[in-house]
Amino acid sequence: MARNLWMLGCLLLACCLQAQQMPVEYRFGEKYNDRYRYSNLATFSEAASGTKLLVRSYYQGIILHPKGYLIERYNDQLELLDEYNYKFNGADLVDGFVANGQLYLLFLQYDTERLSYIYTIHQSPVGDYRFTSKELLEIPSVYVDKPLDKNYHNRDFNSGFSTTVLFDRDKKAFAVSLHYKKGKDNRHRILVYNYSFQPLMDVDFSSEIEDKNYAFEALEMAPDLSAAYLVGKAYFIKRRFKAEERKFQYELVKLTRAGAATASYDIDGMYSEALNPIWYKGRLFCVGFYADRKDSRYNGLEYLEVDPVSLKAIRHKFNPFSEQFMFDKFGTEEEKVVKNLVFKEVSFTDDDSLLFNAEEYFVTNSIQSNASGGRVAIERFHYNDIVSVKLDPQGNLVWARNINKTEVTQGDGDYASYSAYTKNGSTYFFICTAADNPQLLNNERLIFRQGLGRNRNVFLIRLDAQGQLSYEKIIGQEEARLPLMVSKPLLSEGDDTLYFYAKRGSKKQLVSVHIQG
Repeated sequence: MARNLWMLGCLLLACCLQAQQMPVEYRFGEKYNDRYRYSNLATFSEAASGTKLLVRSYYQGIILHPKGYLIERYNDQLELLDEYNYKFNGADLVDGFVANGQLYLLFLQYDTERLSYIYTIHQSPVGDYRFTSKELLEIPSVYVDKPLDKNYHNRDFNSGFSTTVLFDRDKKAFAVSLHYKKGKDNRHRILVYNYSFQPLMDVDFSSEIEDKNYAFEALEMAPDLSAAYLVGKAYFIKRRFKAEERKFQYELVKLTRAGAATASYDIDGMYSEALNPIWYKGRLFCVGFYADRKDSRYNGLEYLEVDPVSLKAIRHKFNPFSEQFMFDKFGTEEEKVVKNLVFKEVSFTDDDSLLFNAEEYFVTNSIQSNASGGRVAIERFHYNDIVSVKLDPQGNLVWARNINKTEVTQGDGDYASYSAYTKNGSTYFFICTAADNPQLLNNERLIFRQGLGRNRNVFLIRLDAQGQLSYEKIIGQEEARLPLMVSKPLLSEGDDTLYFYAKRGSKKQLVSVHIQG
């Protein structure tokens, strides 16, 4: 009996240690009624006063149409302070942010009388909602479908007009890329603004698009805002390709008031993939992946230190995927193809090692029968494996790990994907899943699976400084009655807290998770 009690005590102690291994605490705010069942979270910001401000676009009608924007403001106790219905429609919300005590919303709309696309800024004091608007840009163009469409893998340049808006990592500036093409008239213009909407640079990029079309993916600014660095895919035109060859190369573009300069870092047998620019301690880096042949598969990790003036490579390293990474991802499978990785977050440790994360993301299309006997096109968005990497200060691979997950949604990705936060050299990943427990194969391969749906179990996965993986279900679906929009948190780095918006149907609440230690 004594032995059995001792074993039971050990088991209970082990369970307690497992439950407490993640240094987090969480709070649920009050559940509030909400009249807008159908909506999307557009922006989530923190005001200077510490209040949390979010903006949702909502839809109504038998056939759902956008009707306006609901603005909600919460305090640190997760209490709803006020909400405001901004009844504005007829334009696409590009993004929004809080600065200078104001809420700014950037819209793109087509003016049928002026036959132009118009970028407009709508602004209001935070908490005292008196919106005013002003035009930022006018671009003469015929109407096109999805001018603001961002597709990481197959950009369409034949529509006549396409535009992209990118914000820098430190939220100090944003760039607007404008590409207009009609017959022989082929123009590309890039403008950069600060958060007061003062133009920092306006560059005619048309000379660069005679042989290539550019799809920009990331922006980084010099600290004094004197230069902007964009990375994107440059798609070749007027060139023939074999079926298996890729038709682009990644390029770094530097913009100043004086003009533009471009650079590519491909070498024979090593081709850049999913690069991202990073400014750190007065130095410019690009990190991402590479392929060893001109197809869609990735073979390892690329690291570049670049001279910010000349754009020449100071240090350039290629690190093949490690055996541990390939085992994490594929186990004993024979077909091992890594592709479709999208760069997500980056941070540096105290010793200047670099941590970055990416996600396997792609879109599939299919045709299905509907209830009336017709056929409809279905577009599904897949958010799969998480890739996490650590490089030492010289760009050498310390470790690379893969977290297996499969998620698919038909249009609302707020509940899919993941969010990440780095503290004291460890990276914490938040994901939602229907599974009560993931599969753990050989004590190393961690696999989360879920299909369509808004699931409520919140798991926290930790990769420590040595790349060792642990996990815990920190919030069960019995506790989280509403699913969390886990891919769109508000990160409060000052107190190591993440705020998640939770909503289903006519109920909503705010949830905070604090990382201790």
